[in-house]
Amino acid sequence: MRFIGRPHHDGSALYVSDQRPGVGSRVTLWLRAPLAAGITGVHVRAVHDGEPRYAEASPDPSRRGAGGYGGTDVWWRAEITAVNPVTPYRFLLLTPGGQSWLTAEGIAAHDVTDAGDFRLVCHRPPPSWMRDAIVYQIFPDRFERSRPLEERASELPGWALPRDWDRDPVIPSGPGTSRQFYGGDLDGIVRRLDHVRSLGADTVYLTPIFPGRSNHRYNASTFEHVDPLLGGDEALHRLSGALHERGMRLIGDITPNHCGDTHEWFTAAVSDVNAPEREMFYFDPDTGDYESWWGFKSLPKLNWGSELVRTRVPAVLKRWLGPLDGWRVDVANMTGRLAADDHNHEAAALLRAALGPEDAFIAEHNHDASPDLDRDTWHGTMNYGGFTRPVWAWLRGPELDLERFMGVPGGVPERDGTATLATFRTFASRMSWRTLVHSWQLLDSHDSPRIRTVTGSRERHLLALGLQATLPGTPMVFAGSEYGLTGVNGEHSRTPMPWNRPADQDLATLAAYRELLGLRRAEPALRHGGLRWLHADADCLVFARETYEETIVVCVRRAPGAPLRLGARASGLHGAEDGDVLPGDGPSLRMWRLTR
Repeated sequence: MRFIGRPHHDGSALYVSDQRPGVGSRVTLWLRAPLAAGITGVHVRAVHDGEPRYAEASPDPSRRGAGGYGGTDVWWRAEITAVNPVTPYRFLLLTPGGQSWLTAEGIAAHDVTDAGDFRLVCHRPPPSWMRDAIVYQIFPDRFERSRPLEERASELPGWALPRDWDRDPVIPSGPGTSRQFYGGDLDGIVRRLDHVRSLGADTVYLTPIFPGRSNHRYNASTFEHVDPLLGGDEALHRLSGALHERGMRLIGDITPNHCGDTHEWFTAAVSDVNAPEREMFYFDPDTGDYESWWGFKSLPKLNWGSELVRTRVPAVLKRWLGPLDGWRVDVANMTGRLAADDHNHEAAALLRAALGPEDAFIAEHNHDASPDLDRDTWHGTMNYGGFTRPVWAWLRGPELDLERFMGVPGGVPERDGTATLATFRTFASRMSWRTLVHSWQLLDSHDSPRIRTVTGSRERHLLALGLQATLPGTPMVFAGSEYGLTGVNGEHSRTPMPWNRPADQDLATLAAYRELLGLRRAEPALRHGGLRWLHADADCLVFARETYEETIVVCVRRAPGAPLRLGARASGLHGAEDGDVLPGDGPSLRMWRLTR
């Protein structure tokens, strides 16, 4: 499947003049069309107040050579107005042979719905720092301790099952999984910040830090203070201060869908049917039973139809800003939704309104998040469906035997490069470029198997890392994957960091993380550039990241194959020769810089 010679547009600065438009802004759009495509005319179709309007485009001679392209392309230029908070648009391409549409899904010679249109989004933009971020996820109990667990025996609550950091393996499932306690804390994280920064990461994301009767703390008993087992409020301020001194940021984890059954809001509600907090939850008037997340009674579900919920939960987010620079929202897709109730978008907007303009706001979502995006709510999503799953399906090891992927039965399918690319493009086309680049592109997390287990080898693991470091979106690294740690499910993946276990430290993988994420940080084209796909076959993906000044071509091979002729003249890549060939050796990751 070759994309060379096709017209192209994306939402990056190379193609859209205003990356932060407001309602009423005039925005210039460009379309790059190779001469060989035979385009005789271009019109932009933008939807204003629900009705399509057309603006004629004309060639822009000032764009010759932009982005490393030579004289083999015509840059078509048009202006449109961002009439609504979200203005969909597409291109009508005229040729001697007829008409076709170019949308974010690609070129179609038949009429298509608006679902895949490009989008100008005028809602409040994400913080500018987010587009450059590399996020490092830490599960506090398993990252580092400030003192040995033996010294803390008298502090441990009755639910905790003490475990030795380096000798006791994680229980992957069954009784005791949420009780096993290794003793990591926030002051321990401070001790290892130089390691985090050495990876190129500048943002730390912590799973919940409020008290709860579990090691994961998603069943909070209060939002008023940080768990003393983690060091309390003072430890959070020490960690935040250490990060901010390094020019880094800290993101928390909040559960607006539910709290714990020991939370003061819930205990007040169950102890008195006339308590104001009663309306904050879903109680059956006949039985007194209550709704909970997926039937787990330790996680009572919050009712976003309640004014108390709408007041108290946003106040929690606002209270902790300062030490925190934003939030990741647990099960954001389910928040405010139950049967006939759907307060999700209202809840998300109320939560967003509690944040400042420099605070990040990311939604957890493990399938199609697009109905909840491009609003005045989440800045982006954890892109499991549009990134993690297709990467796993392309680079999974031949011996992988998992029962399911994030709840999907049948394990991880084995798919070729063309199917992988189709998934990338399908999901990306359902959200704006702005939302895509601010979404977290993750290879694994505390809720999933480890990428090393999925790939079965260092070689394929590093190919996955190469995709994470070079494709649009915010890389999110789960602590320990840089050492090649393994895990068959989320619980099993929460292995204590191997600081003192040399046998568990894959130093070649660690070096690759530092190199590839360092390259991401160093190269503007990899952070801000557009994306143009050049080639895909079963074992090879080739794409270009483009700015006005330069283009970086990336070739990822999962297996050896025939060399590919770049076809510079046909693709309009300035600085490459028609005779240039992409080598066929593999597995391999190669990059080339092409300048104007």
